[in-house]
Amino acid sequence: MKVAVYRKEHFNAAHRLFNPHWDKEKNDAVFGKCNNLNYHGHNYELVIKVTGEINPETGYVIDLKYLSELIKSQILDRFDHKNLNLDTEEFKNLNPTAENIAVVIYDILRPLLQKQYALKVRLYETERNFVEYPVD
Repeated sequence: MKVAVYRKEHFNAAHRLFNPHWDKEKNDAVFGKCNNLNYHGHNYELVIKVTGEINPETGYVIDLKYLSELIKSQILDRFDHKNLNLDTEEFKNLNPTAENIAVVIYDILRPLLQKQYALKVRLYETERNFVEYPVD
């Protein structure tokens, strides 16, 4: 019997969306205000979904305290109140779109969870715009 458990977190980060191989006009056309030379910020909502079998000894799929600590140490401490373009190694050469941020978060967490767990990352950039990775 598989059950999904969720942990919701929040972090703030600045970024600039642009392609260094394009000129200003093309970057402005594709990314608009998100190409602001002085960056802009978001209040990201992060939802981590872990799916697995219920452990008969604990009644847990995964200890949510452990998951919370893992997200804090690996994601929040790394990205919260940072300029993603300037302050993080992950986005030095990767455009910090919501899509790329979700994939990076997944790639950080996946090796730290046991293989029996399925992992999904949902990232809200705004109340109305969000991404999810991986896709079923």
